[in-house]
Amino acid sequence: MTNHKSEYRPSIHRFALGDAFVTTIQDGAHLREPINPPFLMDKSDAEITEIASVNNLPPNGFENSYSPTVVTISGQTILFDTGFGKMGHNNNAGNLRRRLGKAGYAPEDIEVVAFTHCHPDHIAGIMEEGVPAYPNARYVIGRHEYDTWKEGSKIPPQRAQNREMFLNLLPQLADRTTFVEDGDAIIPGLTAEAAFGHSLGHMMYRAESAGKSLLIWGDVTNHYVFSLQFPESTVGFDDNKEMAIKSRKRVLDMVATDGLLVSGYHMPFPSVGYVERHGNSFRWTPASYQLRM
Repeated sequence: MTNHKSEYRPSIHRFALGDAFVTTIQDGAHLREPINPPFLMDKSDAEITEIASVNNLPPNGFENSYSPTVVTISGQTILFDTGFGKMGHNNNAGNLRRRLGKAGYAPEDIEVVAFTHCHPDHIAGIMEEGVPAYPNARYVIGRHEYDTWKEGSKIPPQRAQNREMFLNLLPQLADRTTFVEDGDAIIPGLTAEAAFGHSLGHMMYRAESAGKSLLIWGDVTNHYVFSLQFPESTVGFDDNKEMAIKSRKRVLDMVATDGLLVSGYHMPFPSVGYVERHGNSFRWTPASYQLRM
């Protein structure tokens, strides 16, 4: 008998971007409580309840979802961030590699793995049973991001286990890694852009093809309401909170002004949309049929 209470949700989304193709894949999702922390840490419980209510959201928690992006552009296939990998398999995450096959890609097809930053949900999936999960790939990471995690003195104490994960994963791949700065070209049509704060060297990537553009912004904002609509509110996930606020405000303003399409790692799946001005703040608008016309 069919269990009509079971939840079914999409996990793969693909569209054309000029002559390129973009695929977002949900690595997983977690329900978390409460909202504060990590979000709206400058708001009272009553204010948070009102914010949730106005946006038709529950007042007691939120869903944290994780969506890496694959872009095939200029004849190469690039994966942006690698999800939780094996560490997520018993906790409703770590599904990227399996779902990649359903999206029509084999792990061997990935030619570049580009990291936005080194938090666990972005790097843990780079290895599979002790060997690279994407065996033919080279790697791209921000120079400042890599150096800061490797040196370690500026990493906040709550990230100590995260740093151990970094040290166990990324340095052994250094001979296959390109270290990039703001404005560096990865391949034709793909450029790195700095957005420091969420992590100390957090990077974004801009894909451009045949007059179309997409900003893969990683964790510039971690929730489509609680941090995007309130960019000046402190976010517990951010490693340098003051710097993260400055980057968040700058990037949201840029994206809204330019009407730029965004792939956001923690935006509601399929994690692709636009940022619009809304009064003195911003609002997330999911992309729909305009990507097919």
